[in-house]
Amino acid sequence: MRKQDCFYLGKIAKKFSFKGEVLLYLDTDEPEIYENLESVFVEINKSLVPFFILKSQLHKGKFLRIRFEDIENEEDADRIIGCEAYLPLSMLPKLEGTQFYFHEVIGFDVLDTRLGNIGKITGINDSGAQAIFEIEKNGTEVLVPLIDEFIIALDRTNKTITLETPEGLVDLYLG
Repeated sequence: MRKQDCFYLGKIAKKFSFKGEVLLYLDTDEPEIYENLESVFVEINKSLVPFFILKSQLHKGKFLRIRFEDIENEEDADRIIGCEAYLPLSMLPKLEGTQFYFHEVIGFDVLDTRLGNIGKITGINDSGAQAIFEIEKNGTEVLVPLIDEFIIALDRTNKTITLETPEGLVDLYLG
């Protein structure tokens, strides 16, 4: 499995018991949908390695207490502490309406209700406090905050997203 075919689920945070159980911090708003997984991919030395789950249960909100096959003691568990866990993109729950996953809209055309086509999404920068659409239009980068109120429509079939941006925001980039 290639990393680009997967999504980040979380990080193996710490050991839970002397039997090799670990706590996986789930980076999600809905941890309960991942409670009954059969396996996960764990990144070890830049490779995704499948780990099969014998038993798991939610623990204190966003942690998943896991007993992996072949992890039988604390020493085995130590090898995977701090490693990131991934699942195939096909396991992402389907979103509807104007909800989307960041990776899903890369390459979508951006239509503004006032200005028409303002470019194509090349990325989403979520490293700061506010996620930002990175849009390319004729060699010019346009940055638009990813704010729910700006998103009017999402058309997965035609790969377009329609925004209603405040006057002057996009004009600043495109003149």
